[in-house]
Amino acid sequence: MTGDTKLQINGKNHLVIGGCDCVDLAKEFGTPLYVMDENIIRENMCAYKHAMDRYYDGRGLVLYASKALCTMALCRIAEQEGMGLDVVSGGELYTAVKAGFPVDKVYFHGNNKTPRELSEALDLRIGRIIVDNVQELRLLNELCAQKGMKAQISVRVKPGVDAHTHDFIKTGQIDSKFGVALENGEVYEFAEMAKRFENIELVGLHCHIGSQIFERGPFIETAQIMLDLIAELKEKYGLIITELNLGGGFGIRYTSEDDPLEYDEFIKSVSETVKKNCKAKGIGQPFMLMEPGRSIAAPAGITLYTVGSVKDIKG
Repeated sequence: MTGDTKLQINGKNHLVIGGCDCVDLAKEFGTPLYVMDENIIRENMCAYKHAMDRYYDGRGLVLYASKALCTMALCRIAEQEGMGLDVVSGGELYTAVKAGFPVDKVYFHGNNKTPRELSEALDLRIGRIIVDNVQELRLLNELCAQKGMKAQISVRVKPGVDAHTHDFIKTGQIDSKFGVALENGEVYEFAEMAKRFENIELVGLHCHIGSQIFERGPFIETAQIMLDLIAELKEKYGLIITELNLGGGFGIRYTSEDDPLEYDEFIKSVSETVKKNCKAKGIGQPFMLMEPGRSIAAPAGITLYTVGSVKDIKG
């Protein structure tokens, strides 16, 4: 298990996080105040990176999903810990650039990227744009033509897997607003279009099935489906997919009833599935990516508030 927030009570009966008295912090910086324990953030990032290196033989990259908490300090820590960065907006991309994060390790998500955001991403030559739909694919191809560029992209796929989590945070099913569906053939339409476009090279598949997932089964099923798709795209269209991004969504402990698995176990189980299926299908093992965010940042921090008014309800 990655590190949980290390909270203590000191001799003054004050809450302490990361060795800092929370009352003193509130007095110095005011409230509301986010307080993050840098050591826990680094421990969590390190645990993911070591597991990825170990189980994929160094052929993978962990991306910190900056939507969990995007600050320049966190971007710099992620770089220092050997991670890539997942951004979902022009604002997050701007933050990464201002922090000096290496742009070749930035992956740009989002289902409603504006022409300006895509143009900026192309000008910066970021690592990868994860294209969400055919409209965005057309727009990106046009922008590349105007700039005399060719973009290597990934496509976000809805694999149709039940993530066994709350309906509001499932994202892998056919009616999700993210990505192109596998079940109704949208992904094949996308692949055909990408192959026709002169300014686009489809090199990766991406998926994300939901959040707060406590079981390894949905991740294993998703990996199998995506590898089947890689083999199918090679056979049908001659497309060689060299990257596979299985997203994030690893559950964390919010209550005493929550019992998340060791994240190392998630990665180990999926890696075994990937290696076995690649061998059976006669396809090369893709470069693997994953996107933990909440499970890195959330256990490492709290928010401090000051009580203002108190309303007593009679009776």
